[in-house]
Amino acid sequence: MLKVDDLTLHYSASQILWGVSLEARLGAVTAVMGTNGVGKTSLLRAIAGRHPYSGGTITLDGQALDHPTAAQAAKAGIAYVPQGREVFPLLTVTENLQTGFACLPRSEHKIPPRIYELFPVLEQMKNRRGGDLSGGQQQQLAIARALIAQPKVLLLDEPTEGIQPNIIKQIGKVIELLREEGKIAIVLVEQYFDFAYGLADEFCVLNRGEVVLSKPSNAVTKQEILERVSI
Repeated sequence: MLKVDDLTLHYSASQILWGVSLEARLGAVTAVMGTNGVGKTSLLRAIAGRHPYSGGTITLDGQALDHPTAAQAAKAGIAYVPQGREVFPLLTVTENLQTGFACLPRSEHKIPPRIYELFPVLEQMKNRRGGDLSGGQQQQLAIARALIAQPKVLLLDEPTEGIQPNIIKQIGKVIELLREEGKIAIVLVEQYFDFAYGLADEFCVLNRGEVVLSKPSNAVTKQEILERVSI
C-alpha cells in the first residue's frame, strides 16, 4: 500500500534522512524504531506532507505522490497521528472528530458508530472540550479523528508517550483489530519497545537518518533489534 524509496530530507543545510526506504502492507504493522533524533518523526512528516523531502519517491496504492502537501497526502489516503496528538483544545470531542470530514464527500459527513465502539470513552465525553481530556483520552481522540477520514495508511507517532498503562493496552487492542481487518497499512513509530515488538509485522530501524535494519518479524530476533536500536 505504501512504498518509500531512497528518501532524503533536509532542515535547511542539515540532512536528516539519507536514502530511507520502507514498505507498509495492508493488514500489517511496520514499526519504525530507533533512539531519539534519528529521523523517525521526520520520516512520518515527509510521508504525511508535513515537511518537504529533498529526494526519493513515495508511492501510495501504486500511485506516485509528487511532494504532496499535507492536504494532498490526506486526500490521497494518508492519515497522520502526530506526536503530541494536536487535538483542538477549544473544540468538543464531537467537533474534533468532525474535522476528519475534510477528506470525505458531504454525503459521508457523519461519525460512524464504529468509532465509539473502538473508543467508548469518546462517546461518554463527546460534549467535553478536547483540552479538558486526559493525555490518554486525547490520544484516543487523535487516532479516532484520523480513522474518520477512512485512510489507506495510518501513521502513528509515539502513541504511548505519556499515557497510563491501561490506555496503552486499549490502543494496542485497537491497532490489533485494525490489522486483523486488513483494510489499512499501519506505520508505527514507537519508543516503548515491548509495545512495538508485540504488534509489528515488519521492523525498520533507523540510526542517524539511515536504515540499519529492515526485516519481517519472523526473520529477526528481539536481541538483534535491540542491538540495532542501541547503536
